Amino acid sequence: MSILTRRSILAGVSASAAASLAGCVSSNPNASVAAAIPPSAPQSPSPAVANAVSPNYNDVYGEVKDANFTVPPVKLSDVNSTFLRTNIAYDTKEAPGTIVVDPANHYLYHVEEGGRATRYGVGVGREGFVWTGDATIKSKQEWPDWYPPKEMMDRRPDLKKSMVALQSGEGMHGGPSNPLGARAMYLWQGNKDTYFRIHGTNEPWTIGLSQSSGCIRMINQDAMDLYQKTPVGTRVVVLASPGANKLASAG
Repeated sequence: MSILTRRSILAGVSASAAASLAGCVSSNPNASVAAAIPPSAPQSPSPAVANAVSPNYNDVYGEVKDANFTVPPVKLSDVNSTFLRTNIAYDTKEAPGTIVVDPANHYLYHVEEGGRATRYGVGVGREGFVWTGDATIKSKQEWPDWYPPKEMMDRRPDLKKSMVALQSGEGMHGGPSNPLGARAMYLWQGNKDTYFRIHGTNEPWTIGLSQSSGCIRMINQDAMDLYQKTPVGTRVVVLASPGANKLASAG
């Protein structure tokens, strides 16, 4: 059975559409790789959630020293408060440890014991790059390297100056300026790479938006939190949403 991957999605659209949709950075060709000018983010109180427990966000999203890098503090005014990390009552048949992604509402849930979950806000795929189905985290990486697709390099020649020769081709070393952020978890089906990832982002103001090429973006501090409690082999369930393509079961 065929498997839906980001590569197969790209193959199914026109060259111009692929060029405009590929990659994990801002679509603005004038934007810096290290940073982009954030749009104003609407601020509204989080909706009432049963038995919700919110942490001290100044602590949770503060500066983090990690390896040889520093994760900068999140400017909370850049992120709609609805999408900040919260522990909630969560009714699901999924086993504790499972990751459930709700693209329609831009949430990711880490299922926990006792009918609870930690809920994180995420950024998801834009139109044509929305998908649904099950996958498994095959591998994980801290401060991952990034290999932009050829379509993006053709569209964004300004990225060339940030690329170097890496083990697997031309790309960017992991670090604070890297679009994959501080952590990445790689989604596979059986022995097939879907080319979709759960990863951090250096553009936290994109959380709650649909503008990736199918990857699931998280605030770096949230990606680090999820990473440390998610072992290789974890099941990931992406719920159905409008316009979603089915990630077919491998076999």
